[in-house]
Amino acid sequence: MNTDAAIGFRFGLTPLERVTPWGGEHPVLHWFALTDGWYCIDLDGHEVLRYSERTVQALRSDPEAGPPHPYVDYYVVRLWEDVIALVSEAMEPVPEDVADAVEVLPDSAWPETPEAEAASTWHSAGYLNTSYLRVAPRIRCWRSVVGDADAVTVAWEQQVDPEGVIEFAGPPAGRVVMPTGEFLAAVTELDRSLLAAMDQRISDLEHTNVVPRVDVDIGQLRREHLDRATWLQRARNHDPGTDWDAVREGVQQLLDLEK
Repeated sequence: MNTDAAIGFRFGLTPLERVTPWGGEHPVLHWFALTDGWYCIDLDGHEVLRYSERTVQALRSDPEAGPPHPYVDYYVVRLWEDVIALVSEAMEPVPEDVADAVEVLPDSAWPETPEAEAASTWHSAGYLNTSYLRVAPRIRCWRSVVGDADAVTVAWEQQVDPEGVIEFAGPPAGRVVMPTGEFLAAVTELDRSLLAAMDQRISDLEHTNVVPRVDVDIGQLRREHLDRATWLQRARNHDPGTDWDAVREGVQQLLDLEK
């Protein structure tokens, strides 16, 4: 782990011969499934998606679920897709008079008005989607530009597993502020690294019989790979077009409900 960087994304792919195909009686391997592996987000020296030692031991006691590492075990493409979604939807600078609402707005009890819907849409867009995990920290990011300072804040808060099995190492909550360029550089490196690893993986499938009796469409894999190689740039070019006047009104409506 690079402890000097404010943010970093790390991952590892499961060896091809151990990747589980999809499809039951007619097994197939597509681009998504081939990203099976593990991943971690490093924030200011903290491994936010690293399980505690107690949880690692509990998971390893189950031969069906025990990972050979202490990190979240899932398809790496989900992290990649959801981080790119943040670039697409959460890199619009938040006005100073709205910034205070980022961390105080609840996630429910929105009044049924167009303004409240606008505020809800804006507020939700800043969360990294981790809902597919059994238990995961809530991770939110937002961008602010004040004078010459252009920064992204990433905040996290661990959630309690009601069954008491899943817990993560490190602080239960925290936040890191970094230059926007540093955040985008980390996303770019994740994009570059995953695409390079998948390009090599497709080549391995093309030239070796690593997964016999499994349907592998190399042409489709290549086409999807080329398409995914455009996702990050498209996200960077996207303008969410947030109606900040509507957001301001919606935020006020919600805060009034909390009084």
